Amino acid sequence: MRTPITIRPATTDDAAAIAAVHQRSRAGTMPYLPPQRRGHDEVTRWVREVVLPGSRVLVAEADGTVVGYAALDGTLLDALYLLPEQRRRGIGSLLLAAVREYSPERLTLHVFEANVEARAFYANHGFVEIGRDDDNMERLPALTLGWTSRPAGGDDHVAVAGQ
Repeated sequence: MRTPITIRPATTDDAAAIAAVHQRSRAGTMPYLPPQRRGHDEVTRWVREVVLPGSRVLVAEADGTVVGYAALDGTLLDALYLLPEQRRRGIGSLLLAAVREYSPERLTLHVFEANVEARAFYANHGFVEIGRDDDNMERLPALTLGWTSRPAGGDDHVAVAGQ
């Protein structure tokens, strides 16, 4: 039987756990990224001082342990990360559904072009490509994806692209 997952707003007490999820997810699921240069304490400080105050952050917990998180900045889904061993259990979908409660009409996000599994996840949840660039720290090709609650057709994607 699977452990129930709880989605809740993050607190500053979650900073170290969020940092661990972030680091383990990037290391375990994105082998095309350069090696991580920042240690856990530095990433925890970034979460505490930048991510938490600047975004609406939600965590997914299993048995009291943070196993994933999402950060929403306005309509930009700035992050959605899971511990590698927690993938394909519906946790990402739960986090995305919770994020949509705060931005029910539209969302945008950036994803590395090489992140095929994440791209498939977002496509499965109705996101479409609305742009491409390499304007990121890693200087890797990335896609901007958009989702809108309006039915497909018309100029829905233009409204999202204008973000």
